[in-house]
Amino acid sequence: MGEPSDPLHQQSFFKKHWEGFTEFWGDRFSFLENYSRFLRREKPIPSWSDSDVQEFIASDPIHGPTLRTAREAVNFGLTGSVIGAVSTAGVAWKYSRSVHGAGLSFLAGGVFGWTFGHEVGNHWLQLYRLDTMAAQVKFIEWWEKKCGE
Repeated sequence: MGEPSDPLHQQSFFKKHWEGFTEFWGDRFSFLENYSRFLRREKPIPSWSDSDVQEFIASDPIHGPTLRTAREAVNFGLTGSVIGAVSTAGVAWKYSRSVHGAGLSFLAGGVFGWTFGHEVGNHWLQLYRLDTMAAQVKFIEWWEKKCGE
């Protein structure tokens, strides 16, 4: 008794598959570990303003331009979100005259528009050539040092 071949000590079918599932997705989302030291803190990082971001951009010749370009890409996402939300809600309202249908179309169109606009911004500004995550992490490290955290 107590042997690994003992049926009482073998993992269940679901537990084995759940562990495989979590390991698989853990590998796919391992980039989230870059932010874990900033997210899992006892004391949260103080908020920063646009002037703080501009100060970092001016002070860091390597990561500053990357962060500026990543911030510019947000405008593509916002524009796509507005266009997607208004156009899909308008079409839904025109053909159905349903308030809840137009509302759901507005939400879904906003999400789809954000995604499409973000992709347009990525290609327009060539963000695929830049390491935006490293620039964001460097900014947060710089902010922690500036605040004395």
